[in-house]
Amino acid sequence: MIAAEALAAGLDTPTLCELAGWPRNADARDIRDAFEQALAESGIRLPDRGLARRHALRRMAARLIDGEITPADLATDDWWETDVETTAEQSFVALIPQCDCCIEYTLGLDQQTWAAQLRNAALALTSSPPISRGC
Repeated sequence: MIAAEALAAGLDTPTLCELAGWPRNADARDIRDAFEQALAESGIRLPDRGLARRHALRRMAARLIDGEITPADLATDDWWETDVETTAEQSFVALIPQCDCCIEYTLGLDQQTWAAQLRNAALALTSSPPISRGC
């Protein structure tokens, strides 16, 4: 769908046209490879993994604030391993436990207190200056 939307917005490359016609259940690795090829054809570079994770962290914070995800949903990925550079990022990441099964054990807080602190850290992160284009 992203490929089709990019085409509709005027970004036109051979690989992007091909990708727009792929089925939803295509192999994720093939999709990623084709998407990277389409971006390269357009002269667009992907950010390095660390920067991409920081962008994703900011988007996750926004989704938490918007109620699209729960605080426990953040513990399902390795967000705590993200290399952060700002105080707002560090404050948010510090509240994310390594797994959802030990939130109380890891943090030593009741769930309501933790959720409130996480939301406050998410608000601080999303209201902080963007780290670069794309945030």
